Amino acid sequence: MATILTRIIFIMIWALMAVTGPASSTGAHEIIRENLKNGLHVVIVRNTLAPVVTTELNYLAGSNEAPPGFPGMAHALEHMMFRGSPGLSAEQLASITAAMGGRSNALTQQTVTRYFFTVPTDLLEVVLRIEASRMQGVTAGEKLWDKERGAIKQEVSRDLSSPMYLFYSQLLEKMFAGTPYAHDALGTHASFDKTTWNMLKEFHNRWYGPNNAILVIAGDVDPLTTLAEVKKIFGKTPPRPIPPRPGIKLQQPIASTIKLDSNLPYGLAIVAYRLPGYKDPDFAAGLILADVLDSQRGNLYELVTEGKALFTGFDTTIFPEAGMGFTFAGFPKDADGKGLITLLKDIIRDYKKNGIPEDLVEASKQREITNAEFRKNSIKGLADEWSMALAVKGRNSPDDDIMAIKGVSVSDVNRVAQKYLTNNSAIVGLLIPRLSGKPMVQKGHQQVESFTRKETTPVDLPAWAEKALSRIPDPVSRLKPIVSTLSNGLRLIIQQEHISNTVNLFGRIKNNPGLQEPDGQEGVADLLDDLFSYGTVNLDRISFQKKLDEIAADLSAGREFSLMVMTKDFDQGIKLLSQNLLQPRLPEKAFKIVQKENMERLKGKLQSPSYLSRRALMSMLYPKNDPSLRQATPHSVGTLTLEDVRTFHKRNFRPDLTTIVLIGNVNPDGAKKTIEKYFGGWKAIGPKPETVPPPVPLNKAGAAVVPDRSRIQDRVTLAETLGLTRMEPDYYPLRLGLHVLSGGFYATRLYQDLSVSMKSSSSTRRAWPQYGATAKPGTFRWTVLRPTLVVSSVRSASMRGDPR
Repeated sequence: MATILTRIIFIMIWALMAVTGPASSTGAHEIIRENLKNGLHVVIVRNTLAPVVTTELNYLAGSNEAPPGFPGMAHALEHMMFRGSPGLSAEQLASITAAMGGRSNALTQQTVTRYFFTVPTDLLEVVLRIEASRMQGVTAGEKLWDKERGAIKQEVSRDLSSPMYLFYSQLLEKMFAGTPYAHDALGTHASFDKTTWNMLKEFHNRWYGPNNAILVIAGDVDPLTTLAEVKKIFGKTPPRPIPPRPGIKLQQPIASTIKLDSNLPYGLAIVAYRLPGYKDPDFAAGLILADVLDSQRGNLYELVTEGKALFTGFDTTIFPEAGMGFTFAGFPKDADGKGLITLLKDIIRDYKKNGIPEDLVEASKQREITNAEFRKNSIKGLADEWSMALAVKGRNSPDDDIMAIKGVSVSDVNRVAQKYLTNNSAIVGLLIPRLSGKPMVQKGHQQVESFTRKETTPVDLPAWAEKALSRIPDPVSRLKPIVSTLSNGLRLIIQQEHISNTVNLFGRIKNNPGLQEPDGQEGVADLLDDLFSYGTVNLDRISFQKKLDEIAADLSAGREFSLMVMTKDFDQGIKLLSQNLLQPRLPEKAFKIVQKENMERLKGKLQSPSYLSRRALMSMLYPKNDPSLRQATPHSVGTLTLEDVRTFHKRNFRPDLTTIVLIGNVNPDGAKKTIEKYFGGWKAIGPKPETVPPPVPLNKAGAAVVPDRSRIQDRVTLAETLGLTRMEPDYYPLRLGLHVLSGGFYATRLYQDLSVSMKSSSSTRRAWPQYGATAKPGTFRWTVLRPTLVVSSVRSASMRGDPR
């Protein structure tokens, strides 16, 4: 049992390292930085959260530096950096990366291309040698580029199958016309067809010198020792002449409308505005303005609470010289999106006329400052933030933005709103839902053409890699979770950490709506979850949100709940969470609005390609009356009453089904007393509901094709049930086998087999000929096989969870 609990806490810590945003405050960290003689700028940030390290090598060249007519040049080179470099072949790199574990990838943006690794600290030298080799050059050649061209064109097809990407790419063209920002880093089929291997080598020679790069290292390392290692490995790489960068000459946006069909189950209304860029002195004021507009206490969110929109928000995309912000709202299928556009513009006009509320400005400032402390909890996040600060924003350190935010005044925010939020030059977007065609289901086995190679051969590694990988010590967990159970059955797990003055709470109430929702009340669980944001018995929605803003806490309640709060405000945060979770307000007016919104949302969802494809898969995997096949409908939600919701809450929100995990700078004994103070009086009512569905038989073979007219690329999934539960000994060997098959990118069997079969001119249909014989591209294809072991969507035959 202790091993399982330790694993749970490790997963939580890893999630924080991987998902939590990057830190902007560095007071608790040892930091050194130096420019090497060859111009490479090095920043090393010590963080002892876990025995891992993240490296991020930022080359100050992205899609802006691509030659005219070749918008994806930087993206293509990013791919080829994994295909071979001096002294390191593609196979060697893939094998080394897989053997190290951890995570690695790359990202191309308009102004920077970033290569990152997160690995055990003991393997830092291996990562540095990989990056030094790739800085020296690329050696793949035309043949491998021909093969990678096919893969990158499939990536383009994937994004072109996304209505959101299509809108975003057109928005860039209109918002930043005449500048390199008018296109993103993805590239096009036509540009990749014209791109040659010599062009990619030349791009590397021009832009990938050490004097055009910033290396950020964050993690459990000794900074001085690490700096010496960096000098030894990178110091001999000579600098290169850096070409002039393209100029950015901004023009005033011209009001226009982008209207697209969408495969989303709802419509989207969007109004976009120009905002100041990172280099603009008004950047911090623009950031606070965006936060205020996105606040749940703001006028925009009132469209949701008044039943005029399914959801709302305000988001930004920022570049060095300019940025853009867009307010958005969701609307039901067949609703008036144009009317919602008018409401969005009216809200912006009213803010400009009446001014931005001072209390919301102060709340947003405090939240930004507080979030910097939360984000110390991420090793990768520290590397991300330093990379963003230096390589993209042009800052001296992440603290520069925090200092600027502290100096923002209400008048600054209002001035930026007056200057930038101009409806006369706004760009409008309307994404209209388009329904799926009828799914086609086939029974029986499919004729399968195998691409699997008959044998694989081991790869000889460079001596430095062989030596490092042969002496990797077994990891020693630093986790010491304290596990207890309260008298009411609530399970509490506490992991004390001192890396920041914050506490992160993750909670879950064990649930299974398919078993817990009464017949005819399908959808009651989701409706309840949507009502938690309306406050508590003692605090209405606005008052509750104001209390959260006062302590800059991030709280979410429902069957899964969470809280992020400063250590000094831990007691108040737990108090608000318990009140929201145990005593939700559930007002009648809000119930009627949320009920209507859920009904309208379901009308589009039940006819959307994504839902129909998932439904087709589930119906082939599970028996006819399996509880997982129950579905909410507009009718089932429409017949619910507020009393149904309250009864569901009373019966199923129980302490004996609840687990709370605390990670942060708290005294375990004191934290337990606080949880007992606010959750100890929580009592279970009635018999414990069943949450584990009954076993299912192994599925029969079958196939389904769901048309999606908005896609230009098929998406294929293979799935099957397994006679295996998570608690059985074979579960982890299975996970390991799946990782070998698909978890290590270039080194995995699945990638290698597909890369052999896919040529630069291949389409998805040619790569999967047995599934594409009867349908045009632009479909969801679910194929259920038996007895072949497959990668995705395995649901145990006795202890099950939804396929993912």
